[in-house]
Amino acid sequence: MMTAMSDSRHRKRASEPRTAYDAALGLLARREQSRRELRQRLDRRGYDAAESDAALDRLAQDHYQDDARFGEMLVRTRIAQGYGPARLRADLGSHGLPDALVRELVAQADVDWFERACSQLRKHYPAPAREQSERARQAQYLLRRGFDAGIARRAVERRMDDTDDSGDNM
Repeated sequence: MMTAMSDSRHRKRASEPRTAYDAALGLLARREQSRRELRQRLDRRGYDAAESDAALDRLAQDHYQDDARFGEMLVRTRIAQGYGPARLRADLGSHGLPDALVRELVAQADVDWFERACSQLRKHYPAPAREQSERARQAQYLLRRGFDAGIARRAVERRMDDTDDSGDNM
């Protein structure tokens, strides 16, 4: 049971403005975020640019915010969602990560992109393509998911070969 005195203290604390550091820390408590993403959220909330920069620097220094850690999380998530390396690079870049870090994160992914593309193709298209137009549609699907053209072509060809050799082997 809350007393009148503790209730008034609670309301006073709730009405005090939060610092940019506190706001950013609260955002990071929910999920990893890039520095750019945090900066945009603080800007939308009306925090002063100098205060936001100081808060973000302190969060990085305290290891609460780390773009490399954020990037690793995003790479794992996107791979699990079935995206290819081009999509990973685009997503990482859109979060403001430096090009060198983006290249490093994608290289460290340790993924067989061809097998990942084949798996994604089987998942999205249970039946193999028999017509040229359907094969093109399947290849376009893989391209949109961020796989390069060579991998997309090979994955579609492998799918055709799998059905030619063994009837309906999935």
